[in-house]
Amino acid sequence: MQPPPRPPILATVSERPVAIVDIGSNSVRLVVYEHLSRSPRTIFNEKSMCGLGNGVITTGKLSKSGVEKALMALRRFRVLCGIMEVGEIHVLATAAARDASNGAEFLAAATEAIAAPITLLSGSREAELSAQGVLSGISKPDGIVGDLGGGSLELVDVKHHDIGRGATLPLGGLALMDASNQNPREAVKIARAHLAKCKILDHLEGRTFYAVGGTWRALAKLHMGQHNYPLNIMHGYTISARDASDLASLVEKVNTDTLVSIESVNAARRPLLAYGAVVLDEIIRKGNPKKVMISTTGVREGLIYEKLDGKSRHLDPLLVAAEEFNTLLSRSPRHAEELCDWTDVFAQSMPMDENDTEQRLRQAACLLSDVNWRAHPDYRGEESLNLVVNGSFIGIDHPGRAFLILTASYRYLGLEEDVNPHLRGLVSSRLLDKARTLAGVMRVATVITGSMGGILPRTSLTCVKSKVVLSLPGDLVDLVSERLQNRLKQLSRLIGREPQIEIKG
Repeated sequence: MQPPPRPPILATVSERPVAIVDIGSNSVRLVVYEHLSRSPRTIFNEKSMCGLGNGVITTGKLSKSGVEKALMALRRFRVLCGIMEVGEIHVLATAAARDASNGAEFLAAATEAIAAPITLLSGSREAELSAQGVLSGISKPDGIVGDLGGGSLELVDVKHHDIGRGATLPLGGLALMDASNQNPREAVKIARAHLAKCKILDHLEGRTFYAVGGTWRALAKLHMGQHNYPLNIMHGYTISARDASDLASLVEKVNTDTLVSIESVNAARRPLLAYGAVVLDEIIRKGNPKKVMISTTGVREGLIYEKLDGKSRHLDPLLVAAEEFNTLLSRSPRHAEELCDWTDVFAQSMPMDENDTEQRLRQAACLLSDVNWRAHPDYRGEESLNLVVNGSFIGIDHPGRAFLILTASYRYLGLEEDVNPHLRGLVSSRLLDKARTLAGVMRVATVITGSMGGILPRTSLTCVKSKVVLSLPGDLVDLVSERLQNRLKQLSRLIGREPQIEIKG
């Protein structure tokens, strides 16, 4: 049976870098993306902790020192964008500039400093872009997005590609700290009062709360450190609602400098941890979600996503990124693409059905199968692991990332190796079995092809009743060797079948 043709993956929409400058209440940040893409890669990322919104709640004005720091940062960012030959620059301003009485005066000076027009986002527009960012970076989201900045909290419902109406609350870290006179107990009362009126949270029960924003990422870093978590990737990190509430309650009550792993949190961010924890705890209390998932894709990525055409928005960002790595780094990009099709046929012949998530993970693993070939043979497994662990992939959760790591590890180290138990603990028994099986199939394929294109389409590997059958054309009979037979036997033992090599013609 032949698999349906794979749709082409459009990786690049524009060629020149795209920059987004985000003027927030706590920080001013420049992010430069390699190009406009469904899976945008960051080539530069710098923030300046300006504290622009310090005191806005109590004084009504932007902080004088914050304004000076922000303008200095913007002038620097203007020069950097010129050096990097940025094709287009988008400058966004949020709650602090929106709410302050001297906001218009600041925006005029900021426009001159950055030499580009500035878009002042309304609360609802900010919520919409945050939701677009989660849609762009998380596969089939279903829950409530909460984007916590320095000045405000945006909440909006998302389900797959649908976005609900957003709400903005004055519960950003700086705003809540000012309003409560730096008293976390008073902050609880303020947050509870605002959230009690928020109808969006009535639809959160049993779903996922997608936490966007630096303060919540800092809380997640603490949780990772305290649990000796095996991945150091923030995007897609998931905490049960109960664990998240327990952590938030702890952070509210103790001196943050005494917390385990506090050194992983930027010192400038630490004073806001308690206020971010208050808001998170109150959201969980009112909304009763099943879990909290960290999203590092928010307003900026939402804007990138929005600028894509409809066809590009519907591409799978994981496969786009894997395809780009394959094109840039593999010996023969064609081989990895053929491996996707070859394993499609094998998967269809297996008795255990493959769901959509497992299929896309398998295809991503195939596209990444040879991106490490320049490393010394003894370290190719380690190089693959490092690439997947640290790669800027979106559209994948942590079990999925662990699957890619385990597949690469078993492929290079061997199917019988005792691969990292902490990583194994992130995947289900079913996904672990599929990682080992796919690695076994890859080990057979590379012995046949030498990782070169044009060979796999002339062969096939299928499960037929009680056997695993490798079919080769007659002119490739000399490829049959002890090494090939051993690898086919290893795969066969793994899935409980007998190996057979069949020569046709």
